[in-house]
Amino acid sequence: MRRRTLLQSLAAAGAAGTVDSAAAHPLPTDDGSTPANTPTGGEPLGSLALSGARELVTSPDGHTAYVATGDGIAVVDLVSPAAPRLLAERTELLADSTDGPMRVVQDLALAGDRLLVAGPANPAEGAHGVVVFDVRDRECPERTAAVELDTRIHNCDFDGRYAYVTANSRGENPLAVVDTETGDEVGSWSLLDDDERWAEVSPTLRPLHDVTVQGDDAYLAYWDAGTWILDVSDPADISLVSRVRGRSRETLAAIDDPGTERTEPPGNDHFVTVDEGAELLGVGGESWATVADDDGPSGIELFDIGDPRSPESLATIDPPPTSDPTRGGVLTTAHNFELTGGRCYSAWYQGGVRVHDLREPSEPREIFRWRDSATTSFWTAQRADGCFVAANTAALDDTVSPGVYTFPDPAADAPDRTPTDGGVLGAAGDGFGVAAALAAVGLGAWRLGRREQ
Repeated sequence: MRRRTLLQSLAAAGAAGTVDSAAAHPLPTDDGSTPANTPTGGEPLGSLALSGARELVTSPDGHTAYVATGDGIAVVDLVSPAAPRLLAERTELLADSTDGPMRVVQDLALAGDRLLVAGPANPAEGAHGVVVFDVRDRECPERTAAVELDTRIHNCDFDGRYAYVTANSRGENPLAVVDTETGDEVGSWSLLDDDERWAEVSPTLRPLHDVTVQGDDAYLAYWDAGTWILDVSDPADISLVSRVRGRSRETLAAIDDPGTERTEPPGNDHFVTVDEGAELLGVGGESWATVADDDGPSGIELFDIGDPRSPESLATIDPPPTSDPTRGGVLTTAHNFELTGGRCYSAWYQGGVRVHDLREPSEPREIFRWRDSATTSFWTAQRADGCFVAANTAALDDTVSPGVYTFPDPAADAPDRTPTDGGVLGAAGDGFGVAAALAAVGLGAWRLGRREQ
């Protein structure tokens, strides 16, 4: 992978303190076991009621969760997984703006000890832009930067200096890059930079829904237009690396009913992320059926991007079953997830949370699942220290009690979990054998084995 210049990296680190890899969460075996007195098994370890919970990210040491709460952010302590507790909240973001405060705060990103918060996610009154917090003191996040922008921001990422935001209020639906130290917007890229004829496709079929940045590459989920990889080593001169997947421009331009098409599979590239080494990429689709007998939920497709110019599809993790695939039914489509330590930690709205062993990435193996469709609707799942954590959201179902749930991180040698229909599902997760430590090198070993065949 290419890397930014040393000077630029040092500038970001100097402004932010030490910037660690946001994906460097502890393996289940890092300290030998789950923290003392933590129950293990298939049920949740603990929970914390938290109004407005949506996206959640965990700190590199796995001790803290940062949660977007609609009107701001919350900081949650995870040191005792069975008893997550609220440390701090910040609301009224950009309240000093003439348009403030910020509404519909739905996404955030962490780079070392700096937290980026962006919004609004959807069209809304209030200030638009990004805010940066210094979170070295978990109980007292300190605002260090704020930049107002002319666009809503559904999703974002952060490298410690540059904020990468989805600028879908603009006609081209571009990626915009903002220098949070100077307040300047320094670069942008959209599908029209690849081919101006993308303007012939309805904007509802090509919104930029998500962006993940790692090293010098950005990974963009452009809904029905697919997933794209960009070189952002120079944010002022962004270039295309490759297109991972998606239907052709001609096919999308010919669609008569984009409003219906954008809800149903195929397509709907909603969320994209990579593992620690940027060798494995996952794309999640968000979809539902217009009527009950149509195709509904989408899954997570995995790609080998050891050569980012030539992505190779490896496998798809199918969604959990649903009795009603419509938007008003039991929504079990893929939502947000994390690839780390040779695993996929995933959230499926009312389909619950799941963990897949990806040491053989062409054959994902489900080792944990939990689901209660009547009371939970999960936005994301992320690894923490001795557990994994998920945000329960009322964004699509106001009967849900929003908050944060913690779950046991299953053993590497946990048995396969055969999907079944039903409401409440659990999976055994006790025991943290030495085999879990092998997860971190799973993809490299798998790729080597393929070459030797």
